[in-house]
Amino acid sequence: MENSKLLKSGEFLVNEVDPKDIFIPEEFNEEQKMIAQTCSDFLVAEVYPNLEKVEKSDRELMKSILKKSGELGLMGISIPEDFGGFGQSFVTQMLVAETTGAGYSFSVAYMAHCGIGTLPIMYYGNKEQRERYVTKLATGEFIGAYCLTEPGAGSDANSGKTNARLSEDGKHYILNGQKMWITNAGFADTLVVFAKIDTDRVLSAFIVESKYPGVVVGPDEHKMGIKGSSTAQIYFNDVKVPVENLLGKRGEGFRIALSILHMGRLKLGANVIGAAKKAINDSVKYANERKQFGVLISTFGALKHKMAEQVIRLFALESAVYRVSYDIDTMMKKLTADCGDYGRASIEAISHYAVEAAILKVVGSEMLDFVADEAVQIHGGMGYSAEMAVERGYRDSRINRIFEGTNEINRLLVVDTAMKRAMKGEFDLFGEAEKLYTGLSSITNSKKEGESYFQEKSRYIKNFKKAILICIHGASTRFGKGLINEQEVLNNIAEMMMETYVSESLALRVEKMSSIRENVSLYKDMLDVNVFDTAGIIRKSALEAIGSFSTSESCKMLIQAIENLSRVECINVKDARRRIADKLIADNAYKF
Repeated sequence: MENSKLLKSGEFLVNEVDPKDIFIPEEFNEEQKMIAQTCSDFLVAEVYPNLEKVEKSDRELMKSILKKSGELGLMGISIPEDFGGFGQSFVTQMLVAETTGAGYSFSVAYMAHCGIGTLPIMYYGNKEQRERYVTKLATGEFIGAYCLTEPGAGSDANSGKTNARLSEDGKHYILNGQKMWITNAGFADTLVVFAKIDTDRVLSAFIVESKYPGVVVGPDEHKMGIKGSSTAQIYFNDVKVPVENLLGKRGEGFRIALSILHMGRLKLGANVIGAAKKAINDSVKYANERKQFGVLISTFGALKHKMAEQVIRLFALESAVYRVSYDIDTMMKKLTADCGDYGRASIEAISHYAVEAAILKVVGSEMLDFVADEAVQIHGGMGYSAEMAVERGYRDSRINRIFEGTNEINRLLVVDTAMKRAMKGEFDLFGEAEKLYTGLSSITNSKKEGESYFQEKSRYIKNFKKAILICIHGASTRFGKGLINEQEVLNNIAEMMMETYVSESLALRVEKMSSIRENVSLYKDMLDVNVFDTAGIIRKSALEAIGSFSTSESCKMLIQAIENLSRVECINVKDARRRIADKLIADNAYKF
């Protein structure tokens, strides 16, 4: 399948794609399914039996489990064959991220190693650095970590104080500083460390081996969740780093850090799917065993509502995850053909989809929080007991809204990045927005004669996009450059953008499914409920934004336009959710 129309990042706001041009999980090939099964089998054989032990900060046990995954080849999925890996597509990498997401603390350690611990060297390293380090990281001979955050530099990464100066003989950089919240710190062999050289204003990146004299690792932090993941502070006291271990160019560190964060956000979007599927399976199995008032609790309407919502939110996010993953694969092929360097082409393609990466990170982490919370609720009092898997899942879930840039930062990035891309001329956001704004009085939302089911959903989603464009134009006009300080308004617009992208991805998936399956009625139920809910979010968020930027003269017209654009046909969401829940209950597992 070749993508005939590849949208740029954020371009979904003004353009549509054909369902045939997206990838959906129903199209995984046998090799991809086999790789996912290998990951799943590894969790059952090596991870689940050891969870209680690793949660007691057993660094050596976690390291040994990680190394076993390396011996099986699971650490080399994204690494080219030239450097000891399997060179799999980005879609396959995301499937591995999804499957291992069910592994609690192990998932965090594994993803940190395979992603931020390895890929900065793969993407930005020279041939010698790749041969020296990536070949060992791909097999698990080395375990990797990534050192960016400092006590005074979290979201504002460039304000870090860690410093590097060239030695008198010019052979080493002398590194001094402190890093915190470093995943895999307790047993990592290689560290990608960010520091400023001399009086530079921007960061550079270095490959530091933990065995170098002067590298001191603190004790593991006591955390709310992901207790089996080694998280500690690392101190660098006059550490001599060979000059050949400068990663990328001097001053390129901030760009490397941002690019790797984009990748981390995308992978997190996939990772939470596996964790959510595990929580849903735990939920339905318990509901099908627990009796109250003489009947199974899975027969109660209130619990069916919860389980259906878990399924819908997960399935919708999953649709968005693999949609953008395939776009990245397509972009990677194009850029590799242009520049010939797989590493640089890969990170350029990933970085290009910064808007969608932020969307997946926020929607995914909040989806998992919802699913994990409802899993505990479905278990009732037992859900609060450490005996149950959902208790661990609930605690482990919470970090995802903080990892890879907080959700607050990412919400702002969704809007800001899309607007900056449009300003560069990548797509005509502001022209389309102005046209809508000047024609507010003519905006209607009437059903077209002979409109099919999917055409109706497409019309709704196009209307949601129009509402977003109206708010972007109104807010930009009212606040100008000061819009960046109106974070509440940006959050309103971000909410609309995120929900619309996910709804559109779900609609495209279900429509494509309808061309390869006879019966997609349950998936239409999911789409019905999702679009109905999204319409409510669009209306509320748009009206909040309008109240912040409109004048008394324009307010009435803007409100009327939003009312028209957010109006959808009333459906029986109760019955739709019950049908979805009934399948989950009958299967006693997530099989959508």
